[in-house]
Amino acid sequence: MKRFSCELFSQNKCTHSAKDQDKRIILEKIGQDVLAIDGLLDQFEKCVVRQKDLLKHLKELEGFFQEDVQDGKHLRDNKPTHMPGKGQQALHGGGPLSESKPADVQTAQQEKPRKTSKNHIREMEFITSVEFESIPQYMKGRETYDQLNAVVQNINKALTGKYKIVHQSAKTLNNATRKLLQRFKEEENKETKGVFFFVEADIKEFTQMKVDKRFVRILNMLRHCQRLRELRGGGITRYVLH
Repeated sequence: MKRFSCELFSQNKCTHSAKDQDKRIILEKIGQDVLAIDGLLDQFEKCVVRQKDLLKHLKELEGFFQEDVQDGKHLRDNKPTHMPGKGQQALHGGGPLSESKPADVQTAQQEKPRKTSKNHIREMEFITSVEFESIPQYMKGRETYDQLNAVVQNINKALTGKYKIVHQSAKTLNNATRKLLQRFKEEENKETKGVFFFVEADIKEFTQMKVDKRFVRILNMLRHCQRLRELRGGGITRYVLH
């Protein structure tokens, strides 16, 4: 009877030992799975961070792209006059002359002196590609050749609007234009006699262009290209054509 009890105890001990071994194997497997899941979660977290950074950069690029699209639409709707139209041929760099007119006729027309008028309105000359390339990069920023000349075109529009009023007879002016003429006269001084100039108020009055930091930067570029100079006095900055 004692021997039978020993054998039964030994069998129970072996059974419990086998079960404990199985539990250890299961626990080790669970531990390995937990570590694997933890590693996957860590990789997923890093991936989320990268995607957030990528999304941020994409939004910045979208903003730049939208700005370029708006600039392109503006150039499309306000084509600079210095650019040749469809079917026209630019004459820069000694290009061929139009076949519709003999060369001698064109030469005669070019040599024919222009009639000057006291009411002539001077305009700013457009920037050439060579001049544009001479502008330092830190000054140009993201501005393009066409964008710069689009501003020149708007400046000429403001000059034309201003000096048309200046050259008109006061009797033909309405109340609004009389007030403008009065402002123009107040902005003149001894140094502006015989020159054409504009102020920021003229840009706001006669164009849709914004007078902001970008506009000031472009004025610096035009000053670099010797298209204008500043004349200060009486709390007013005048931009005089060279």
